[in-house]
Amino acid sequence: MTTAYDVPYMQRTRDYYSAQGYDSDYKWAHNTVTPLHRLGKSLNTATVSVITTAMPDTVAGRTKRQVYASPSFPVPTSMHTVDLSWDKKATHTNDVGSFLPLGLLKEFVEQGLIGALDPQFYSVPTEYSQRHTLEQDAPAILQLCRQTQTDVALLVPL
Repeated sequence: MTTAYDVPYMQRTRDYYSAQGYDSDYKWAHNTVTPLHRLGKSLNTATVSVITTAMPDTVAGRTKRQVYASPSFPVPTSMHTVDLSWDKKATHTNDVGSFLPLGLLKEFVEQGLIGALDPQFYSVPTEYSQRHTLEQDAPAILQLCRQTQTDVALLVPL
């Protein structure tokens, strides 16, 4: 049953990639084994990293499809989201806090709900190629998170 509020995201994604000239439908990633595990410590002692598909407007050369690390503070006042695929008729990205919760996570640190926030957040480009994501972007993000001793990675795609 479809309501007026349903966003046919999967069909829109297929249509988006088709319009860009890809000759096969987007194949959604799936895992037969969940690549997650229990946190081995209390969240109030854990370091949290934020990973997003949006880039800060200030990132020079953002047209290159690569992983970028940017300072978590000050929180960016805008993100480069124009070229990304999202329903621009139904919403906007003017409120950075609505899709990049760095300010809220800083409050959680101050309240003792989480131990620390990674001093950087990570932007990873959206990719049609799952192979590129798995073989290049994901290992790069993992390496960056390990350098900052991340315990929890919060994924916030746009």
